[in-house]
Amino acid sequence: MTYEQITYMTEGNVGILTLNRPEKLNAWTYRMREEMHDAITSVNNDPSIGAVIVTGAGRGFCSGADMKDTFRARMEQAESGAKPSAPIQWVKFVRESKPLIAAVNGVAVGVGLSQILSFDVILIARSARVAVPFVKVGVVPELASSHFLVQRMGFGAASELALTGRFMDGEEAASSGLANRVVDDADLMATAMEVANAIAANPDRHLAWTKELLTQNGSETDLELVQSREQARLQEAYESAEHKEAVDAFLNKRKPVFR
Repeated sequence: MTYEQITYMTEGNVGILTLNRPEKLNAWTYRMREEMHDAITSVNNDPSIGAVIVTGAGRGFCSGADMKDTFRARMEQAESGAKPSAPIQWVKFVRESKPLIAAVNGVAVGVGLSQILSFDVILIARSARVAVPFVKVGVVPELASSHFLVQRMGFGAASELALTGRFMDGEEAASSGLANRVVDDADLMATAMEVANAIAANPDRHLAWTKELLTQNGSETDLELVQSREQARLQEAYESAEHKEAVDAFLNKRKPVFR
């Protein structure tokens, strides 16, 4: 696929995907979604890449849905009687993909934020501003954001943010748990690379299994089921070449090589 609204490059074992409509603060479109899906799929099939950073070009991360491309187009399609195309199951795709790190460098609004709530790590610049103002445009949360907001922030904070549609800055986003940490603007990408490299140093299968367990068990109340899932993957891990490499590296006082 030829990319028109994103760019993709690699740096060592890390992929860097940049939303690239800076003149519109990287407003989200269906085309952008397709390009992101294509790039991340390529990463998933590339054994040399261990993690991906997603950031935005220019002053914003993603200012939300492009009104013309999304809402107006959807209304026109409904009025014409045309059937909408099958949507990408974004959250399932994200949770089954290699680790994804969001480096939020500016405004992240609506889908600009909800599309990254299922990512593995969210880093936010101190000057960034985020909001989920779905109620303000007559819609409701999507992409499982009503789940992930509560998981990240807790019920009370998530309720206030979603019901008011207000903005919060980078400091508040981090202190509330919405983001993993706040970073000085100038240090955002360097910090994202540091996190991505730390993740990419680990074996792909075990990263995928860990993501799977976090996805399955994060809201699970049956602790016997939680442990049974863990034990099943643990048995596979014990028998893996990567585990044997890690043990041998430890005993021989060297760094393990997984990639």
